[in-house]
Amino acid sequence: MRVAMVSEHASPLAALGCVDAGGQNLHVAELSAAMTRLGHEVTVFTRRDGPGLPEVVTTSQGYRVVHVAAGPARCLSKDELLPHMGGFADELRRSWSRERPDVVHAHFWMSGLATLLGAKDLDVPTVQTFHALGVVKRRHQGRADTSPPARLSVERLICRKADRIAATCTDEVFELIRMGAARARVSVVPSGVDLEMFTPTGPRAPRKHDKRIVSVGRLVPRKGIDTVISALPGLPGTELVIAGGPRKRRLSGDPEARRLLAHATRLGVGDRVSLLGQVSREDMPSLLRSADAVVCTPWYEPFGIVPLEAMACGVPVVASAVGGLVDTVVDGVTGRHVPPRDPQALVKALRAFITDPLRCSEFGAAGRDRAECRYSWDRVAVDTTRIYERAQVSRDLIAGERSVGESR
Repeated sequence: MRVAMVSEHASPLAALGCVDAGGQNLHVAELSAAMTRLGHEVTVFTRRDGPGLPEVVTTSQGYRVVHVAAGPARCLSKDELLPHMGGFADELRRSWSRERPDVVHAHFWMSGLATLLGAKDLDVPTVQTFHALGVVKRRHQGRADTSPPARLSVERLICRKADRIAATCTDEVFELIRMGAARARVSVVPSGVDLEMFTPTGPRAPRKHDKRIVSVGRLVPRKGIDTVISALPGLPGTELVIAGGPRKRRLSGDPEARRLLAHATRLGVGDRVSLLGQVSREDMPSLLRSADAVVCTPWYEPFGIVPLEAMACGVPVVASAVGGLVDTVVDGVTGRHVPPRDPQALVKALRAFITDPLRCSEFGAAGRDRAECRYSWDRVAVDTTRIYERAQVSRDLIAGERSVGESR
């Protein structure tokens, strides 16, 4: 099958942890690689955000990345990209007219818009993965939401027009139905984890204190890292290591990094908080293995790949009971759920792990089992292929109905 992935702001070649670079970049990269292993021909279309980028890159995993000229060839925040989606769609249409894909898989709402415009009249089945929904972001961030005002109406349009929608978690399905998506066209396909990279055995990063908790993610307020810092006074002898954001030498200029360090200082735990900045994928497994528990406490989370990586490393996870984290982390089996923005609940959950190595081992083993059974990228690719096939069937049925109507 010839598969076109569209990921307008999240290139699979981007470094994780940077602004607007995170789980979606990894998802697109790993899914494209897994689909290629299944024998599909995969091309990822992403916006050119640097003048020196080649037009086409063939990755070591075998899929291609096409840098599409749409707007200035420099880094822009994703909230600035909507005016350039018309040009992006024009380039997609030109490419697909020359070489028609069997299916197009759009990632994020602006990619969905560009896909609908680019595939118009080409009779190409389309699949949509939102990764995050504007209605959820607006609900939790209110006036702090910087998304373009048109986002909600565009997402509702995509819900009606896409042949299939791949939701990343159960919670998202209910949101999509409320937005107008037909339940029969929505399937749940989660993100996955690299089970060969993230393993229970291997090096462990050195500790500075007897006990360690680790938090990984972009340095943005919604990730709730300040909640973890607020819990530290109740966890004596425990260090918090935070990975994510810009490179370490640039952390001093990052507003969120400064806010978190100031918060730690006010609470008297500054000596037990370490900000590592951007951590390479190669170094991430040893960092996760070094933890007694990995903590993910966002206000909301469409999916969340870090808990999967921790589980694959055999480390228990304490996570907010929100979004995709409710699906991935099994409360009382692979970790614990806590309410978001509740430091006291977090203290109670974490204390149970850092004071009981046997409990850590049992929960960690259960996490590894769950990761192996449900979240390998190869399984995700197989499930995604089924959605592509259903999208093709849906498109064929529509074509058949149109043909019958014209014959009458």
